[in-house]
Amino acid sequence: MTTQRAHQVRESLLTAAAELIAERGWTGVSTRVLAERAGVGPGLVHYHFPSLRALLNEAALRTIRAVAREGAAHLPGATAREGLDLLLGSLDAYSGEDPTSVLFTEAFLAAGRDAELREALTRLLADFRTLLTDWMRAGGVPDPDTTARVLAATVDGLMLHRPLDLSLTAESVVPVLRRLLRGALEE
Repeated sequence: MTTQRAHQVRESLLTAAAELIAERGWTGVSTRVLAERAGVGPGLVHYHFPSLRALLNEAALRTIRAVAREGAAHLPGATAREGLDLLLGSLDAYSGEDPTSVLFTEAFLAAGRDAELREALTRLLADFRTLLTDWMRAGGVPDPDTTARVLAATVDGLMLHRPLDLSLTAESVVPVLRRLLRGALEE
C-alpha cells in the first residue's frame, strides 16, 4: 500500500469513526460497520490502528481538538470582553443535537470508563486552558490560571448541556458570565 493510499485509508477510517460515534454511540460502533462506512476491508482497521478503541479515541480527540483550536483562534489580540463573546459565540454553531455535540458527549462518557482516553482528553483540555491562561495573562485578567480553568469547564459544560437545554446560547450565557467575571472583564 502506497503512503498516499495508507493516509487516505487512515483518514477515511477516522472520518467514518467520528460519524458513527455521533450516529450510533461509542459502543454501537463495530469494526465491520466502521470498515463498511469507510469503504475498506475490516482487516485494514487493525492494520492502521492497534484496536477499535484506539481508532475511536483518536477520531474523538481529533474532533475535540479542532473545536478547541477553532474557539481559541479568535483570542489573540482580543480583550477579555471580546474574547468571551467570541469564545462562547463560537459554541452557537453546535446545537446539542449536531454530530459534533453528540461526539463530545459520547467522548466525555467514554473517558469515564477508559483511562487512556481520559488521560488524552485531560492533556487536550490542559492545552486549551493554557491558551486561555496565556490570553488572559496578556490581557491583565486577575488570577488567569484559575479563571481559565473555570472558563474552560464552563465551555465544556455548555457543550454537554446544549442537548438538554437549547436555550443555552451565547446571547443568554454571555451576559451571565460577564456578571460572574465582572472584575476580570473590567478594562
